[in-house]
Amino acid sequence: MLGFAFLFPSRLHDRTHVSTRQYARLVRDWVSAIGLDPSGYGTRSLRRKKAAEIYRKTGNLRAVQLLLGHTKGDSTVRYLGVELEDALGIVEQIDI
Repeated sequence: MLGFAFLFPSRLHDRTHVSTRQYARLVRDWVSAIGLDPSGYGTRSLRRKKAAEIYRKTGNLRAVQLLLGHTKGDSTVRYLGVELEDALGIVEQIDI
């Protein structure tokens, strides 16, 4: 391994991490365990919610883009549902 461990390691010896299906099952079980309806929460909606929260608190579209692994800023804008003019205005204020 390259100096890091998976957050959700597999118990199977031929796999280094759990599958996306197993991860989705874990999320569903966690959501149910705290008394919420699992149909309203999934891996994709939680990912989007976290990215939107980071963007809302920092206004740093580039950081969100990197965290999501998007190669294009406009993909991140669409993903977040942000108005393009607002996003471009914020991006122009950041010196790279």
